[in-house]
Amino acid sequence: MHRSVIKATFKTDIQTLWDTVTDNTDWSWRKDLSKIEIEDDTHFTEYTTGGYPTHFTITVKEPLKKYAFKMKNAHTEGTWLGLFEELPGGGIQIEFTEEIDLGNPIKDLLCRILKPYKKMQEQYVYNLKSRLGEM
Repeated sequence: MHRSVIKATFKTDIQTLWDTVTDNTDWSWRKDLSKIEIEDDTHFTEYTTGGYPTHFTITVKEPLKKYAFKMKNAHTEGTWLGLFEELPGGGIQIEFTEEIDLGNPIKDLLCRILKPYKKMQEQYVYNLKSRLGEM
């Protein structure tokens, strides 16, 4: 199991930040995706720019606080948890935790060394900040 956590602070109001993260119909700001297909209120599939699909099942959607889902593709499965917190001095802190089971100890070791999931999280936060005009 590989675990990666990223925290970031945003100036945007919490409703705008929440809506941007949870709205799967507007994914254009996600530079790593070619499309998202929405199946129903809790199931969707993301496709990378190379066409590789990952299937998602939303498990928690507590407005303005907590968003979580399970994910699975041909090589991995895991969970993602997003926590949103308004800061006393203003702004919003997010904490995104991704736990991935690669099903292979050698792949897991390589993942720990190369940290591709951390890089993916960093890119996501960068794209999110860009979308919200915070770059």
